[in-house]
Amino acid sequence: MRARSRTLSLLALAAVLTTAACGQSGSSGTGGGAEASGSASGDACAPVAGDQLVVLQDDKQLQNADNVIPAVNAAAAQASPALLETLNRVSAELTTDELIQMNAAVDVQRQSASDVAAGWITDHGLASGLSGGSGAVVVGAADFTESQVLATIYADALTNAGFQATVQTVGNRELYLPALERGEIQAFPEYLATVTEALDADDSRQVASGDVNETVSALTPLAQQAGLVFGEPAEAADQNAFAVTQAFADQLGVTTLSELADACGDGSLVLGGPGECPQRPQCQPGLEQTYGLKFASFSELDAGGPLTKAAIQQGEVSLGLVFSSDGALAKNG
Repeated sequence: MRARSRTLSLLALAAVLTTAACGQSGSSGTGGGAEASGSASGDACAPVAGDQLVVLQDDKQLQNADNVIPAVNAAAAQASPALLETLNRVSAELTTDELIQMNAAVDVQRQSASDVAAGWITDHGLASGLSGGSGAVVVGAADFTESQVLATIYADALTNAGFQATVQTVGNRELYLPALERGEIQAFPEYLATVTEALDADDSRQVASGDVNETVSALTPLAQQAGLVFGEPAEAADQNAFAVTQAFADQLGVTTLSELADACGDGSLVLGGPGECPQRPQCQPGLEQTYGLKFASFSELDAGGPLTKAAIQQGEVSLGLVFSSDGALAKNG
């Protein structure tokens, strides 16, 4: 779904990158159904077809914390404190569920990114009450839906604060980070863990983790060296996640990966994802080592793309790798 580097591409750097890390951590409380009476049988844990997909909470933080976070050129931030203050107002309101709905609105319902962004701004009371800005600000965007929507939200909020804000599509991170550092663009909606690893650029280590505060602490000195500052991370995150059908989750009474491991500990699950998943620490090995999940087989599909989502929905795999803010996760009806 995403035309940008994701956590799996970071993991390709080295097999030693085994630090746990994924966004919304939940609690592994008692689920219903199978968990209440111990592990379910192989038949009970077989894939269940269904149109509605649901992400199981990564309650042990296997994945990195890729929360949306404003990236700002340091000189621009110093010249106008209202720039970062305004973008922090956006962060304070933005949730993962809203990212899902906005992605679905553009990709499925064919609404424009500008209309979706304007609706979000209005719904969250940011069409007024912002102030302190002046001068031109260019907000960069990558060439995928979510980045376009987020950049437009940033630009709309900045305009409402008094800036003359525009959106410029810059491309991938290798292009837009240098442009941001040089001040050719002044702001960009970034992803916490991914940009931390990109700025660190040391392939022998991993400095991001599943803990948002720890990752922000790791990012801060790297940002200073690059001439950047970062605002407050939003609750909203777009990161690797593992999905099942709602029918499968309801049958077992599970909402977290820990509950799935408790319910299906007999090795009857079928995992779907990209070809590198069986070797990547935050994919199959991480699920096995962190959660104790066991798999009967692995189906080679794609990285959060249409093949994986279709295989889950058609009951060909029990669990598949998706992105946590994918519009396909929007509730049906």
